[in-house]
Amino acid sequence: MQSFRTELENPVVERDIIELEKKIRLFREGQIPDEKFRSLRLTRGIYGQRQAGVQMIRIKLPYGKMTFEQWKRISDVSDEYSTGNLHLTTRQDIQIHFVSLERTPELWSKLDLDDITIREACGNAVRNITASDRAGIDPEEPFDVSPYADAAFRYFLRNPICQDMGRKFKMAYSSSDADTAWAFMHDIGVIPKIREIDGKQVRGFKVMIGGGLGAQPYLAHVAYEFLEADQLIPYIETVLRVFDRHGERASRHKARLKFLIQKIGLEEFTRLVEEERIANKSKSFPVDADAWADPELPAADAVVPAFTIKDPKKYEAWKATNAFRQRQADYYAAYVRVPLGNISSVISRQLIEALRPAVGNDVRITANQGLLLKYILPVHLPYVFSALETAGFAEPGFDSIADITACPGTDTCNLAISSSTGIATALELVIQDEFPDLIYNKDIKIKISGCMNSCSQHGIASIGFHGSSIKSGGKVLPALQVLLGGGIVGDGVGRVADKVIKVPSKRGPDVLRSLLHNFEGNGLKNEKFNEYYDRQGEKYFYDLLKPLTDLTTLQDDDFVDWGQGDKFATAIGVGECAGVVIDLVATLLLEGEEKLQSSNESIEIKQYADSIYHSYSAFIQTAKALLLGEGVSCNTQTGIIKDFDKHFVETGKWPIVGGFNTLVLQINQNEPSEIFAKQYNKEAADFYAQAQAFRQSEVAAS
Repeated sequence: MQSFRTELENPVVERDIIELEKKIRLFREGQIPDEKFRSLRLTRGIYGQRQAGVQMIRIKLPYGKMTFEQWKRISDVSDEYSTGNLHLTTRQDIQIHFVSLERTPELWSKLDLDDITIREACGNAVRNITASDRAGIDPEEPFDVSPYADAAFRYFLRNPICQDMGRKFKMAYSSSDADTAWAFMHDIGVIPKIREIDGKQVRGFKVMIGGGLGAQPYLAHVAYEFLEADQLIPYIETVLRVFDRHGERASRHKARLKFLIQKIGLEEFTRLVEEERIANKSKSFPVDADAWADPELPAADAVVPAFTIKDPKKYEAWKATNAFRQRQADYYAAYVRVPLGNISSVISRQLIEALRPAVGNDVRITANQGLLLKYILPVHLPYVFSALETAGFAEPGFDSIADITACPGTDTCNLAISSSTGIATALELVIQDEFPDLIYNKDIKIKISGCMNSCSQHGIASIGFHGSSIKSGGKVLPALQVLLGGGIVGDGVGRVADKVIKVPSKRGPDVLRSLLHNFEGNGLKNEKFNEYYDRQGEKYFYDLLKPLTDLTTLQDDDFVDWGQGDKFATAIGVGECAGVVIDLVATLLLEGEEKLQSSNESIEIKQYADSIYHSYSAFIQTAKALLLGEGVSCNTQTGIIKDFDKHFVETGKWPIVGGFNTLVLQINQNEPSEIFAKQYNKEAADFYAQAQAFRQSEVAAS
């Protein structure tokens, strides 16, 4: 592997890659337990697939931005290490599949040549920070949120406070009150605001906290109506500290921030957040948005190649539905529909070369699995369409009812119950063949997930589906849970869809036909679908769709899922987005030692706040190891602290003046100074040394 290491210019990334290579080798040699290794590789963007022996690699693209050079790099990497397909996700990432584990370090090194990372794209960390794809060009935006989303990405990447939390943590930056990044469904979501303070225009954010979808959707709480911009990252830091310390770890189903807030209440959560501020690395974190580099724009006198539009009528529909005038009035932007989020590396390279003369070098992946092209001169719109038309990606109706969002489902995902891609294709054909004028309808959104976890956000869809199953006559058939009435209200307010009814999967197209014909025939003039749903009520739609649940009329085909040739069988694997519980004492003690080493290294480079948090983690991991050795299992870090006092200090096994709680929680009683960092590091090292001695004596006695 030596040949690729020398190409890297970033020593931090090089160290990450070398560590990954080493851990893969130790795992293959049986020196690292499977559960521990799973946790490590997930935070490196390496996710197990439904198919054994291969991995899905999630490439982290903050707020969905990629340059042409990055797009080409990802395409080349997909050719070399994967299948040549790029899958655009609802979190504005790109995934490639069927990758050999042993080749992942080399793959990462190739991506880094164009400043692309896979670090913390999966696992119990801060996931890819999403943002409105129109950020920077949105005619409605108070200011461009891209620099602020970018600053947050860089601040929390590799940050010790969020490397091993109980579950994942998701953030989103909307560009305006339209809330197109869905702030209301994130752990933290923000919406830009401007207020006049002391005669000056001050930038800030409305901050939403504790939202989430999944099997139990929660709408976020308002933490601040207006938080000045320089205070946003410090606030996020304190929230992450509280989540890390108090969040659930044993039960993954209760390990999200929304459940912690539900458990202790927003008032107590807010108190804990305020208590953490003293320990923050940054008390203020201003972002120099004025220094934000504009993308490389096409030359004003750029000459595009000769072209021909094959379907002028389609061009007019595409221009009406996919293109819009930017905030920069001299330019247009254009959306690209990417069916199911899949685009090949060959087509990607073709588009890159064709679009360069006419499009700004700042492409955004959209949250509904498409692409946004920016800074197109009006005179070049026909050429851009022709390039897309030649590539087969010029369909009109972006973000309309015809533009269906779907996760990979049973194609590759361990958790999927039934196909989402197959039914999505079938529903798009219903719109295309039977309701072609609906490409102009951007009110109704259809979203489909392969299970209840809502990776495709079916929980906030006007018409949503998630994979399920039904039993009939002792046999199992694929099914769809139908959800209705979800969506965006605006300014941080959202609607969670109602679960209405479950039907066999092969009847999904009939569900859509029934809903659209009924709305078409009974909706009032200018009435939107959700308004119609509210007026008629859930029971009305249950009764409307009830005939489709009749299992006495099942055919053999109903027992075969979309796109499959065999009879349906539920085959749900172990989800890898979950928190990983490691119960091996020796492994935990080793982790404590690694945290101490990281603490020492941080002191050497004068990163005192990081050192303090590494020392804190060493205390926690070491105490957890000792408790597990005594048969005591804990589900939160606060529980570990309390139980160590109960089982060790109070029983006299481990005398600590003032108790373990007082010793460890010095972390939120002190500013992150050099003096405290060194003192706390020594105390953690002493505690670890005592733990090793204690453990050795226990083993010897047994």
